[in-house]
Amino acid sequence: MSLAPARLAWLDALRGPAALAVTMHHAGWTFIPDVWAEVDRRIDLGSCGVFVFFLVSGYIIPASLERRGDLRAFWTGRAFRLLPLLLAAACLAFVLIGTGVLPLPPGLGDRPWPVVALGNVTMLQELLNLPAVIGVAWTLSYEMAFYLMCVALFAVRQAHRSAGIAVALALLAVPLGLLLPKAVVGPADLVAVPLGLAVVAAIAVSVLGRGRARTAGAVAGGALGLALVVVGSRGGTWQGVIIVATMFAGTAVYRAEQGTISWRAAVVAVAAALGCGLPAKTDPAWVSALVVAFGAFALAYALRERAFPRWLTRLGVISFSLYLLHPLLLYVLPGPALYLLALIPLSLLTYHLIERPAQRLGKRLITSAG
Repeated sequence: MSLAPARLAWLDALRGPAALAVTMHHAGWTFIPDVWAEVDRRIDLGSCGVFVFFLVSGYIIPASLERRGDLRAFWTGRAFRLLPLLLAAACLAFVLIGTGVLPLPPGLGDRPWPVVALGNVTMLQELLNLPAVIGVAWTLSYEMAFYLMCVALFAVRQAHRSAGIAVALALLAVPLGLLLPKAVVGPADLVAVPLGLAVVAAIAVSVLGRGRARTAGAVAGGALGLALVVVGSRGGTWQGVIIVATMFAGTAVYRAEQGTISWRAAVVAVAAALGCGLPAKTDPAWVSALVVAFGAFALAYALRERAFPRWLTRLGVISFSLYLLHPLLLYVLPGPALYLLALIPLSLLTYHLIERPAQRLGKRLITSAG
């Protein structure tokens, strides 16, 4: 069932403030670290913002996949939605690094460039223990793992089990986190390269294959995505699994709205993800961040039938640009005033020059292929 665009305004109203929360977190530590230390001691706005993004993705990604009803169309849409801006931002980062404006990201000069490129282009660098060109892109690794798992469930017609999966992952996060407090995937290229290529091959088979081959590729990709989250999460297995559980909790809300599952099951899924996620870090700021993120998602969903201010939804439309570009501006601009004045206009520019044309091209390719 397709979702009417008007019904998605609440998602854009969430994305914009979530992106700004992340930008404020990094700007605070850059420009006013002493003041921001007091804020961050009470609430981690960065974690709050990214968990809102994870809940939003959990809600909308399965809906997008099922609306298209085709794995090739789904992966094409995702590629043209994320990669053009990601590659443009990476190129800008390299220019700034080359001119001495931006410091070399940790570990970037220690690994072969083809290996680094594989990790960043597949967006799996965080789970393959590879250096990131743009640090905030670590969240895209979990998005990719979630896409792989959603595609696998769709291929075997088990997508309706999102609530149960959210609960199972949330409950497993605790013992897995205690058993595997750190990533198992080491820095060896002999590990990262085969795993990255295996994911690429699984996606290729799920897109280009037919019948059982396509299903096998999708299932293999989903298994790899889950495995990488369990053994490769640099923030720890507990946190990594909770992130995926959170996304499936967002999916459960969508399923309940569509009448596929009961609201009781959806509430249990959300409660499990939040309840098992709170003790993942012994930090009060983490606890308040998760509570605010889940609360903001619940409030926006409750208000989804109401009209949101246009500026707020427009902010959500450019949220990906805000998110990817802000770490670069922190090094280019000398103070918080110029940073804040430049960030939104630059994000509007990249949205209209890069994001929107790429999305249109992706849609044309999907239509012509269909």
